[in-house]
Amino acid sequence: MRFIYADSLDVVDPGYDFVKDSNSLGRKPYWDDLYPHEILDRAPYKGMLISRAIVGGHAVGGKYSEAQAMRLRRVGARAFLRLDRDGLRDLPIFGDCGAFSYHKEALPPYSSEDTAAFYDDVGFTHGCSVDHIIFENDESVSGLNGGSPESRERYDITLANAETFLRATAPMRARFTPLGVIQGWSPPSMAEAARRLVAMGYDYLAVGGTVPLKTPQLRACVAAIRDAIPAATRLHVLGFARADEIASFTNFAITSFDTASPMIRAFKDAAKNYYLPNGDGSLRYYTAIRVPQALENNRLMGLVKQGALRQEELVALEKAALGALRRYDKNDADLNETLDAVLAYSVPATLGAPIERLPGSKSVGTLRERYYRTLAERPWTQCRCKICRTASIEVIIFRASNRNKRRGMHNMTVFDGLVDGLELKGNQDVDPTLFGDPSPPERAASSPLICSARL
Repeated sequence: MRFIYADSLDVVDPGYDFVKDSNSLGRKPYWDDLYPHEILDRAPYKGMLISRAIVGGHAVGGKYSEAQAMRLRRVGARAFLRLDRDGLRDLPIFGDCGAFSYHKEALPPYSSEDTAAFYDDVGFTHGCSVDHIIFENDESVSGLNGGSPESRERYDITLANAETFLRATAPMRARFTPLGVIQGWSPPSMAEAARRLVAMGYDYLAVGGTVPLKTPQLRACVAAIRDAIPAATRLHVLGFARADEIASFTNFAITSFDTASPMIRAFKDAAKNYYLPNGDGSLRYYTAIRVPQALENNRLMGLVKQGALRQEELVALEKAALGALRRYDKNDADLNETLDAVLAYSVPATLGAPIERLPGSKSVGTLRERYYRTLAERPWTQCRCKICRTASIEVIIFRASNRNKRRGMHNMTVFDGLVDGLELKGNQDVDPTLFGDPSPPERAASSPLICSARL
């Protein structure tokens, strides 16, 4: 089971100054910023995925600028992602269409032919057929029973696109592996879709429509699919966002899955922002301490406009919180002193009111408990990765992209190490050259926590 990272231009400035909160002098975004596999000694994933929806174009507005999209096509995905160097040249690069981005449309905005041409133009090694996401899930039906008219139409569209996609990619087969995407409204309908895709000629399938499914529902679907297809058929899970549950999927002979969850949780989860391994195939999580930039945070500036806080007071609270955290990191401040300084600033930033206006608040109590645990256990000192050793307490501070994404990169390394360490019961043998595994000395030559970085 290989962790493929779904990238969204997740880079950091290697020369970022945490104290001044400023980028390195003369920094040129993209050109000077580094991907995880550049800032770390080894890639914290077994491949990368670029969604066509992220790139954007005339059909769907994406995240790439026009210049970035043009460069991707001009130099190819491997050079664009800077995977064109020793130890990285064999990492697979997956592509998909990003079906969630057009889920409200009656038809996908892409054809199989132009998608195949896009994948070939940018040099992907693997690519998914054009699917149309189905949100319905009914575990009570059998066979092809059930399914709304819309779900059935999307089912047929997805299978028809897979057939034309397989034909369109035939000329590039020596350098490209097509994946037929599975959609369905129930485990049996997904199993039947998988069976039909294998009959078309696919030997690598991708399970789509995972976003709305709860973990037990997804397990039921994957189990039904696996039972319906040959053991040698490879299986990929698109958009797997269940880091907590990964161990429960090891019995399904999943070849690969993609996710951005370790990065996204670093700055979008309310509590699970920083990962450490438990040593038993699971993760433990810590809450990052929110110290947003005072004059750039909308909630804080709203409090200033309301008269709840003065701007000078806000800046002083921010300075006190950061100072206390840095002194605590050096053992020059005690825990409770640090916690009080942090909460005085973090409570209004997080809860929208000064702490003195929220006496006895359950939300304040919860925040205090989470921050107390983070500070008391000092997880950044337990991790030996260079991001944590170099950035120290800055990695646990929730504050702007360069800290938050570094925390996400740390999370990816921990997560990739966890996936590597899982006992894959009953999993099929996978040709290692397909994924470009580095030689044994380069692979996890250290513990999952070692992710030496150039900062």
